[in-house]
This record gives sequence, structure tokens and C-alpha cells, in this order.
Amino acid sequence: MKIICIGRNYADHAKELKNEVPKSPVFFLKPDTALLKNNTPFFIPNHTQNVHHELEVVVKINRLGKHIEERFAHKYYNEITVGIDFTARDVQEDCKKKGLPWEIAKAFDGSAPLGKFIDVETLDPRNLSFTLEKNGSVQQDGNTSDMLFNIDQIIAYISKFMTLKIGDLIYTGTPAGVSQVVKGDVLVGKLEGQQLISCKVL
Repeated sequence: MKIICIGRNYADHAKELKNEVPKSPVFFLKPDTALLKNNTPFFIPNHTQNVHHELEVVVKINRLGKHIEERFAHKYYNEITVGIDFTARDVQEDCKKKGLPWEIAKAFDGSAPLGKFIDVETLDPRNLSFTLEKNGSVQQDGNTSDMLFNIDQIIAYISKFMTLKIGDLIYTGTPAGVSQVVKGDVLVGKLEGQQLISCKVL
């Protein structure tokens, strides 16, 4: 099982981090040890002083696929949720300056909390609202209509380079509003107003 994360997929988030807006999807991987399920608490790791939350819409691949055409990509998932891509921002910035990979900033244990999946059949994946509340206040407010690359385009693009397998997860990028988390914070992620994840920071 792979966790595939899309970076810089919302223009406003790219701008808030002073990153260029990409011309094609940017993706990286997390290991399965990054997953946190069933509202398990998140423990801030010792190697960072500045962890940021990034709420993202997540899809689960339901069939084997390689070189998937965009027009068929919708057939490769039928469940959707929200998840959090925790990022050690200080470590990431240091890696960028040195031209190094980001794994220690993105792929550490527990860095990918995952919400409860719901059936996508009654939803429009190209127009889904989602929010992250931090301690009861909305911190991130996004809509998939603002994606630079929609879910079908992402699936088609990734499948050019690696085979997608049943159970693979794709975190599709985060809107603006990312911020630092500290011990005691409670993060709640909602999709179309439905709470799908709650994560306490310890």
C-alpha cells in the first residue's frame, strides 16, 4: 500500500509558502507507518520545532491500474475522505535549502492521519467543500473546484510513472491556511459539513 501526496495543488497555498505554481502535479510518498486511523492522537516528533497541519481530500484506489486515461480515472476510486498531511516545516525548509529530499519532514511516523471513508457516488469530486477546525475555529476552508489538477488528472498522471494498486491512498493537496500545531490542539476535518476526522495533538 502506498500513500501518495500531491504538493502545491492549490494556488493560494503555493503562494502562502512562496512556492511556484507547478505546471504538472508534484507528488511524493509516505510509508504506511505514517498512517493514523480511528482518530488516534498525533505525537509531535522530537526532530522538529514547527509542525504544520495540511488538511487534504483523500481518495482510495479500488483497482489495479497503469497508464490510466483521464477519462477512465473516475472508475479507479469509489471512496473519499479527508486526511492530514503533517509537515515538519522547519525541517522541510532546511532540506530545501540544501537540495535534499523531504522524507524526514513529511514521512515520519504518524504524519498522515486518515478520516472515515464515505461513498463518493452521491458526491461531485470536482466540487467538494472541506474544512479544518483547530480548537473549534475554522483554520482551513477549501473546495476541490480550486484544485490546479483535479482528482482524475492526478490519477492519470501518477499512473504514468507507477502502478496504482488496490488500497493505495492519494492525498490530493491542501488549500491555504496551514499553521503550526502545539500540544493540546484538537483538529477536526469535515467534508461537505460531515465530520470525518478528529485528531488531538500530544
